[in-house]
Amino acid sequence: MSTPPTRLSPDAYLDHLRRESARFREVLTDCDPAAGVPSCPDWDAADLLWHLATVQRWWTEVLRARPARPDEIDPPRPGTYDELLATYDDWSRGLAEVLEAADPADEAWNWSDDHTVGFILRRQAHEALVHRVDAEQAAGVASELDPVLAADGVHECLDVMYGGMPAWGSWEPGEGLVRVDVIDTGHGFWLRLGTFSGTDPDSGTSYADEEDFHVVPAPEDEDTEPDVVVDGTAQALDLWLWSRADDTEVSAAGDPHVLARFRAVVTSPIT
Repeated sequence: MSTPPTRLSPDAYLDHLRRESARFREVLTDCDPAAGVPSCPDWDAADLLWHLATVQRWWTEVLRARPARPDEIDPPRPGTYDELLATYDDWSRGLAEVLEAADPADEAWNWSDDHTVGFILRRQAHEALVHRVDAEQAAGVASELDPVLAADGVHECLDVMYGGMPAWGSWEPGEGLVRVDVIDTGHGFWLRLGTFSGTDPDSGTSYADEEDFHVVPAPEDEDTEPDVVVDGTAQALDLWLWSRADDTEVSAAGDPHVLARFRAVVTSPIT
């Protein structure tokens, strides 16, 4: 496989955002507020509900203030679960409405190097999807992931969440090619292993030759073989990369050293 991922249309991302946000709310409506969230052991269901509510509120404020970054203000948390649900409804609806009215090409602040509304739209569709899974795991229920959205999520996770690089950093390509194949959608993307270095100007933390990878174009020479092939369905890969499932439904074959280096990156926490 070598078909690169294709971004969804803005309307499709918005539809997924609404659907995933609604499913998240549906599941948590009847969930015990004190139920633990397996993927976020410090949270219970009420904490999860408040988290996504505040995330969607924040990005609504960012979009309304675009292209400037608004001041971050911590809103007061409601005292009851019913009030949390009502607050989530208001803030989630607000995010969908402001995204629907915005041009995806408009400039908008965000933490990536893609300062557009479109980046936020895509990111928030996947944010809602991942936390919908969290809600279902807390409630002890499950439903399928849309394979097209999940395949896009695999690419976003590899390219942005793991392979993205802050402006203050540098990346040195090294040896090791990995291809990740999404077997139910036909997408495949290549990763080049390398090292990341730099010093965060805000925290002062320095990184030197940290193992890393970037998503890269497929080799021009069609005879080039990857050192490792990782494959699975869109759902299996997306949930595994986001640490919402184990790798029992993910297959990997190839150079064991390269595979170990790849696994070391994707099993580190996303921050």
